[in-house]
Amino acid sequence: MPLHPQSRDYIAVHPSDLGADPAMLDLAGIQELRAHDGLAAQRGPLTKLPFVRDERAEGVPIRIYRADPGDDRLPVVVYFHGGGWVLGSVKRNDALARDLAIRTGAVVVSVDYRLAPEHAFPAAADDAWTVVRDIFARPAFYQSNGRVAVVGDSAGGNLAAVAAWQARDAGLRLAHQVLVYPVLDAAMRTPSYTEFAKGFGLEAEEMAWFARQYAPDADPADPRLSPLCLPDVAGLAPATIVTAEYDVLRDEGESYARRLTDAGVPVGLRRFDGAVHNFFGLPGLFDQAGEARDHIAGRLREAL
Repeated sequence: MPLHPQSRDYIAVHPSDLGADPAMLDLAGIQELRAHDGLAAQRGPLTKLPFVRDERAEGVPIRIYRADPGDDRLPVVVYFHGGGWVLGSVKRNDALARDLAIRTGAVVVSVDYRLAPEHAFPAAADDAWTVVRDIFARPAFYQSNGRVAVVGDSAGGNLAAVAAWQARDAGLRLAHQVLVYPVLDAAMRTPSYTEFAKGFGLEAEEMAWFARQYAPDADPADPRLSPLCLPDVAGLAPATIVTAEYDVLRDEGESYARRLTDAGVPVGLRRFDGAVHNFFGLPGLFDQAGEARDHIAGRLREAL
């Protein structure tokens, strides 16, 4: 399908994610990118909720959201933001977490995992697993009814997928995993990396730069970095996988969906035609963001 008109308008202004030559970005430049969010107004409203609180899970900063004003125990959705393991934060993704709490009716726990390059692999994955493990260990603290799902977009989808297989191996039963255009293969060898290498938002060169910041010395076949390389995916939590048609990450997400399906894991795969990377987090620019969130929330409500 041709580029959606809203995608075409977006890449006319933002042909690349970083907006600069990645090779020229030093730590000061990275910190400046973190501090200034030029798309803040497009991330959605900061809807007032009856319960929003900053806490820590074994030292990892988290923000807990609840749209239900009662005190009943609810399912918990753990959200991991995107940003190539380098950018993003709970604050930047505040609107999305609030929206998830409203749409799902669950307690949402948004994770402020450590960022690269200051904290290299597997720091972010370790933080993600720490939070998931803590939610199972302290259900009363989170007002959890024991039903837990993980959600992540882009690099956050990578962390959600890693946490999902770690939970399986630890004997902790996740109700669902939602992976939105996830990073699943650090080798970057799928055809979509060539097809959409430049000019569609997240460029192949930028994705390689993000991977170097996060995991400069890691084996790209390490499943903590590349869940697509996990030897055995049987028994993983049921999954919802969302991809964007014009995205370097498209093929690895869809390949993972096929692997899960072949292993008997229930999977709902949906490709958003004409869409580019980042659409999910920018409802002010993309109507498809609302469609994707409706789809995901429906899948989560059914699973939880």
